[in-house]
Amino acid sequence: MAYDVIVIGSGPGGYPAAIRASQLGLKVAIIEKESLGGVCLNWGCIPTKALIKSAQVYDYVKHSANYGITTTGVSHDFGAVIKRSRGVADKMSKGVQFLMKKNKIDVIMGYGKVMSKGKVEVKDAEGKTQIVETKYIIIATGGRSRELPNLKQDGKKVIGYREAMVLPTQPKSMIIVGSGAIGVEFAYVYNSMGTKVTIVEFLPRIVPVEDEDISRELEKQYRKQGIEIMTNASVESLDTSGALVKAKVKQLDGSFVTLEADIVLSAVGYVANIENIGLEQNGIKADKGRIIVDKFQQTSVAGIYAIGDCSPGQALAHVAAKEGINAAEHIAYQEKKHTHIPEGIDYNNVPGCTYCIPEISSVGYTEKAAKEAGYEIKVGKFPFMASGKASASGATEGFVKVIFDAKYGEFLGCHMIGMNVTEMIAEAVVARKLETTAHEILNAIHPHPTMSEGLKEAVAAAYGEAIDI
Repeated sequence: MAYDVIVIGSGPGGYPAAIRASQLGLKVAIIEKESLGGVCLNWGCIPTKALIKSAQVYDYVKHSANYGITTTGVSHDFGAVIKRSRGVADKMSKGVQFLMKKNKIDVIMGYGKVMSKGKVEVKDAEGKTQIVETKYIIIATGGRSRELPNLKQDGKKVIGYREAMVLPTQPKSMIIVGSGAIGVEFAYVYNSMGTKVTIVEFLPRIVPVEDEDISRELEKQYRKQGIEIMTNASVESLDTSGALVKAKVKQLDGSFVTLEADIVLSAVGYVANIENIGLEQNGIKADKGRIIVDKFQQTSVAGIYAIGDCSPGQALAHVAAKEGINAAEHIAYQEKKHTHIPEGIDYNNVPGCTYCIPEISSVGYTEKAAKEAGYEIKVGKFPFMASGKASASGATEGFVKVIFDAKYGEFLGCHMIGMNVTEMIAEAVVARKLETTAHEILNAIHPHPTMSEGLKEAVAAAYGEAIDI
């Protein structure tokens, strides 16, 4: 059967691309080698949030006396925590199945490979192959955990994020290599449940892509929680021969220290899945391990698109979803089934969220990047210590930080750390999209008492108008 569009991969980029293409009147099939929803839904974004919620509930109960609530015999069942996380992922995957049926999208299970401009080979689990014909192809093959030569994963003592979500028993100790989103999220989960956690970060600070003030605050809060942190440090080798893993760690001064733990979690980033999908034989160009695309996600071969983690934009689910929708709309526009050509993505206005506790969210320029770009800036900070809602909630850690261009009032960046700040960042994204100035934010009445009024107060602080600090 011939299709208008075939999407290879059903992750947070692939399945929205397929749905949007179907909505616009195109005949669509999606090819998936493992589980509908891809890594994000089955092994990333969703099940990790379930683990974090369980850890947070356990934290709450352990500290219930702070809220005037007495509890006795508090414990946790690690197996049940893992089981709940898997249940959430399975439910969401079934949700994607429903969406495929609802939108009349054919699902072909197997490994997809581009054979030529209009043909995709699909190899199923038994090794049988079929050729599926199509007018357009969207490659949405995602990425996987990066494996460093000195951090070879065996799936038992040296693991990636997948294994970290389904460990059969809770380890007494864990070394986490890398302090990006994956590293610090798992650090919170395991530490809160009683595992001794040490983070080893190669760069001078944890969560290194964030504003420096955010990094300092998270490090302060994590040390309070009992998490050990080593920055400017690299794991040079691992010895897995004994009961414990021995990690030889090189420090900034060149000296070495040996750490021991039950498990080492490698969280040193990801690599795109672009091998063996037919790029080379079809002249589809790639650079630095990503498929090169234009602003409509079109590759060097007309009619073939690439979206999500296998293309150059930020490796985030919400970026992949928007890229997928844009690719579908560009195809539909060419087929005269859509009247609008999609707007290219502004990658400087993409929010990033990290779901450790305290949460982190950010968008736009960091203070350092704004200065390096030549801006004269105004910076405002509002500490949640001064927030009535944060005090009432018992979560006064963190702050909101905003950065404005002093000359024209452009909203350059917003950085938050604290309770529920991942739910607050969208305001800053929309404000920046609408080219809002500080004046307009200050004149928009924010509800009280909320965490979100912290954004308004931070803006007021930048302009010397703060009321509550």
